[in-house]
Amino acid sequence: MTVVREGLASVTAARFGVWVVTIFSGKGFPVLEIAVSEVEGGTVCRPIGELDAYTVGEFREQLTALSQANRLVIDLCGVPFMDSTGLGALIGGIRRIRDAGGSVEVVCDRPAVLRLLHTTGFDRIVGVSATVDEALAAFTAAT
Repeated sequence: MTVVREGLASVTAARFGVWVVTIFSGKGFPVLEIAVSEVEGGTVCRPIGELDAYTVGEFREQLTALSQANRLVIDLCGVPFMDSTGLGALIGGIRRIRDAGGSVEVVCDRPAVLRLLHTTGFDRIVGVSATVDEALAAFTAAT
């Protein structure tokens, strides 16, 4: 099933409980895809593409929709670039999830994004792991 909203995004419900949101450029090229899936131990939100002023709105909406998740892993391994608007959306989403009593871990293996997370001090307030399995294990270790 695919639903198109305003010609710029599509939402696809795939098999096995994976939701995919695709953001398109004005010329019809995909610029960001966000996959959300349930795994044993939590929910994984996996944006693929740049998180910048152009794409951050849909990312923010997805994090808001996930604000009731008990354990959320945000996998940034598919994000080659994130600007301050992307970082702001990430921090705001994490705040909403924590305010609702949930826990969040971030996964990242991209040097440029890791540098941003470290330089801003983000990695001191949110756990940053190299893999989804490590992030899920961090939830277990915290309880």
